[in-house]
Amino acid sequence: MKHTVFVVIYLLVMGGLIVGLDVAFLRDHLWWRLAVNVGIVAVFAIVYLTLLRNLFTQ
Repeated sequence: MKHTVFVVIYLLVMGGLIVGLDVAFLRDHLWWRLAVNVGIVAVFAIVYLTLLRNLFTQ
């Protein structure tokens, strides 16, 4: 149960960061927005898969 709650919060933070950056800085720049969003998702996925997943498997 703790793992599920953590993943939901983690995804909400990632979504909030993406939406916040889109609205604040990248509203009129389609390709920059796409590249930044893909980069954010990639960084969050790498951090989760390398560091955070092991916290809940022990």
